[in-house]
Amino acid sequence: MSVGSGAGEPRGQSPGRSVAGNVAFGAGLLLVLATMTLGAFAGVALTIGLADDSFLSPAVPDDGRNAVGIGGIGMGGLLGLMLPLLLLAAVRGTEEKPRLGPGEALLKALALVLFSVYLVVVSLLAAQLGWILPEGITTLLSFFVVGFSWAPVALFPWERFGLGGMTGLRLNSRGRGGSGDQVNRDGSDKSD
Repeated sequence: MSVGSGAGEPRGQSPGRSVAGNVAFGAGLLLVLATMTLGAFAGVALTIGLADDSFLSPAVPDDGRNAVGIGGIGMGGLLGLMLPLLLLAAVRGTEEKPRLGPGEALLKALALVLFSVYLVVVSLLAAQLGWILPEGITTLLSFFVVGFSWAPVALFPWERFGLGGMTGLRLNSRGRGGSGDQVNRDGSDKSD
C-alpha cells in the first residue's frame, strides 16, 4: 500500500491560483515573450545595420554577415527577456524574497547590457570566419560560438561585484523563495 493512499487519511491539496491570478500570469507571460521576440528582431536589425552601413562594414565579410545577426538575436532576446523580469523584481516582492532596490536593479541591468555587448563582440569575431569559409558553414559555426560564449562568463566570480543573485530572478507562482515545504531539524514539516 502506498503512503497517503488510505481511505481515512486526508489528502493534502495545494492552494490553486484564482482566475484573476491565472489571467495576470498569462498576460505577464505573453508580455515577456513579446518583449523577447521584439528584442530579438530589433537586435538583428541593429547588428545587420552595423554590419552593412557603419564603420564596422569593412571588417565584416559578406559570408560572415549572418554571424553578426546571430549575435543580434542573442543580444536583443536576452535584453527583451530579462529587463521586464528585472523591472518586475524591482516592483514586486514577498517576505521571503524582497523586491530589488533601485541600485541593485540598475547594477543588474547594466550587467545584462554589458553581457549583450559581449555577445555582439563574440559574433563579430565569429564573422571573421567568413573570410575563409563559405556562408553556410560560417553561420553554423557562429551558432555554436555565440551559443557557448556564456561559458567563460559563467566561471567569472560575479559575487565579488554584487551580482551573485542574477539567477534569483526566477518567479514562482506562490511567491515563495524555496521549492516546496521546508523541514525543521527534527524532521517535522514547518507550516506557514
